[in-house]
Amino acid sequence: MGVSGIPGASGNTAEATLEAAASAPRRTLNSLLWAVLIPVVSTAAGFLAQYPYGLWAGVVIALGATAAAAIVAGGMWNRAGAATLASFATLALALFGGPTLYETYVKTFGERVDALVADTGQRVNAKGTKLDVCRVVDTTGRAQDVSEQQNCHGQFKPEQHVILFNDPLGGLDPWVEATGDRTLDPVGPACTGGLFALTGGALFYAGQRRRTDRDMALRQRRGYGAPHRSEP
Repeated sequence: MGVSGIPGASGNTAEATLEAAASAPRRTLNSLLWAVLIPVVSTAAGFLAQYPYGLWAGVVIALGATAAAAIVAGGMWNRAGAATLASFATLALALFGGPTLYETYVKTFGERVDALVADTGQRVNAKGTKLDVCRVVDTTGRAQDVSEQQNCHGQFKPEQHVILFNDPLGGLDPWVEATGDRTLDPVGPACTGGLFALTGGALFYAGQRRRTDRDMALRQRRGYGAPHRSEP
């Protein structure tokens, strides 16, 4: 017998269709909210980590955003594949997006100050890793050490003229360049934009194709069959 022969089947189907149509806008809005919120928080966490005393706070927030992506897409929406992709993309976005925002901000709005490289060398961090460091002296006579985070990667020589891009608000350490050119390296923004789109896209897909716990139970029943009661 077809579905039409079951009393009330057509009515239940129509009711389910109307309910799905009514919930579609809410589902889209909810999916879009998470698809924007988590990448924004991850990027902001990466930027916060660029501040001298913001590293650990940025790391905690980035890990929280990564966990939120996994919980929302995997735990709430039952999309394991999208959850895995969104989690890795969220963490990568914090790692790449923060330094890119830092460079973009200070090179766009920073005050350019002439400086001279007094010395170059390396320091060893707590993990035993050797990191490049440059000691520069600006026109006021102030000497300061510039790390790899500030674009010192061993490319400068002692007594070389460089330009410091100072944060106008004074919160971030200066960025060093060989010239005063404010042009940005396109690789950083491109990678950041791609990771932002990947994170948001994975979350939006998971939200639009979300499965309820009932859907998962029905899927399991179709795969393994209904449970059998043991005979007395």
